[in-house]
Amino acid sequence: MAIDLWTLGGGESSALDAVTLTGREPILPSSFRVGAASQVTIAAAGLAAAEIWKARSDEAQGISVDMMHAAVECRSERYLRVDDKPPPPAWDAIAGVYKTGDGRFVRLHTNFPHHRDNVCKVLACKPERDDVQRALMQWKAESFETDAYAGGCVVSMMRSHDEWLATSQAQALERLPLIQIEKIGEAAPRPWPAGDRPLAGLRVLDLSRVIAGPVAGRTWAAHGADVMLISSPNLPSIPWLVIDTGRGKLTSFADLKTEQGRNVLCDLLASADIFSQGYRPQSIAALGFSAEDAARIRPGIVYVSMCAYGHAGPWAGRRGFDSLVQTSTGFNHAEGKAAGIDGPKELPMQILDHATGYLMAFGAMMARLRQAREGGSWHVKVSLAQTGRWLWNLGRLDDGLAAAADLTADQILPFIEQSASGFGALRGVHHAAVMSATPAFWHRPAMPLGSHEAMWPSFG
Repeated sequence: MAIDLWTLGGGESSALDAVTLTGREPILPSSFRVGAASQVTIAAAGLAAAEIWKARSDEAQGISVDMMHAAVECRSERYLRVDDKPPPPAWDAIAGVYKTGDGRFVRLHTNFPHHRDNVCKVLACKPERDDVQRALMQWKAESFETDAYAGGCVVSMMRSHDEWLATSQAQALERLPLIQIEKIGEAAPRPWPAGDRPLAGLRVLDLSRVIAGPVAGRTWAAHGADVMLISSPNLPSIPWLVIDTGRGKLTSFADLKTEQGRNVLCDLLASADIFSQGYRPQSIAALGFSAEDAARIRPGIVYVSMCAYGHAGPWAGRRGFDSLVQTSTGFNHAEGKAAGIDGPKELPMQILDHATGYLMAFGAMMARLRQAREGGSWHVKVSLAQTGRWLWNLGRLDDGLAAAADLTADQILPFIEQSASGFGALRGVHHAAVMSATPAFWHRPAMPLGSHEAMWPSFG
C-alpha cells in the first residue's frame, strides 16, 4: 500500500526504508481500513517533506507514524477545544439522510445557508426535518438528486457500490490514477530558498474551504511553509473548521469577483511556489486562475486542484462534500449492511476529506521536487471520489465494526497539544508524522479569517 502510493507520486522505493509505521487495524469501528488510510497518507506527506529536506540539506531523516495518532488527526475537528469548550453541532438542522417515495435514501448537505435555501425551494417546504421528509416522499431518489443539483443543491442518492460502478462517472474514474501529476508548462528549475525546515521559504496560496484543501494547507504549514489562506468576505464558512485547519496559516481576504481582489491574488501568485484550490474547475477558470493561467503568471508554479467526483466524466463539475461522496459511491450502503441496519451508516470520520488533503500535500511536494530537478510548471489533481476508490480497494475488515470501540478521552490525550490563537486557548491534535531531524509544528496561531495583510512575509 505505502509502496504503491509513494511510487505513484514519483518517489524511489528505497526511500521507504526511512518510514516506520506502528499500530494495526481496527482502530475505529468500521468495515473499511480507515486507520491504514489515515496512516499511509500522512506518512506519504511526511516522507515527501523529508525528501525535500534531503534535497535542500543533504541530511536524511526517519519518519514514524502511529496508526491511532493518524486516525485521531483525521478526526481533528471533533477533538478541538477553544477555551475548554467543545465544538458546536456539526450539522445544520435539516442536513442528513431522508427516505424518498420509492423507498430509497438521499442525503442533504445544508451547512451553507444558500444550499439549505435551495433545497427548501426545490422541495417547496420549510427548513424543518418533518416538512423536508414529507416533501421527499413525493419524489423518487434519483429524480430528486438530478433536479436538486440543477437547482443549486448539494445532495446525493445512496447507491450500493455495484450501482456506483455502473455509472458513467465511476467508469470515467477507472481510467484515472489516484493522483495525477502533470507538467503543464516550461520554466527554469527554481532553487530552494534558505531555511531550517523542509518547506521554509516556500509560499503557498490556499484557496479552499471546509476540510480537504485546508488540511493540505495545514500540512504544508506544519513543515515550515508560509501558507496564505485566501477567503472571500462574501462566502460562508464553518467557523470550527476554520480554527482547526487554520493553525500555522496567514489569512487574508480577496473577493475574486472584483478586479481589486483579482489583482491582489495576482500579486501574491507572482512569487508563490504552490497554488492550491478546491473550487470547481470551471468556476476558478472563469475568474482567470486556471492551472494554465497560473503557469503564465508564475512559470514554475505547482498548481493543486481538488474536486469531489473527479476531473473527468459527466460529474466532473458536480458540487460535493465527503459525506455526499460516501453516500453516492457505496460506502454508506456497505457500512450499513456490515452493521446490519436498513439504511446508510457513515464512516467513523470524514476520511475521504482528510486523506485527500494529505494526498494534496504529498502530490504538491513531489511535484516541487521535480520542479527543482527538471524545471517546468506542474498540475496535481486529486478528488474525493478517487480517494474513495483507493480506500475501497484497500479491502474490508470482516470484524471491524464489532472489534473496535470508539476512542476514549484517555486514548486521544497523548496526541493533544495546547496553543494560543486569535480565538482563545486551543487544545488540538498535533501532527502525526514524527520527523527525526525536522519536527513538524505550527509556528503561527490560528486566526480569524482576514486577519493579515495580503502580503508575503519577507525572507529571513
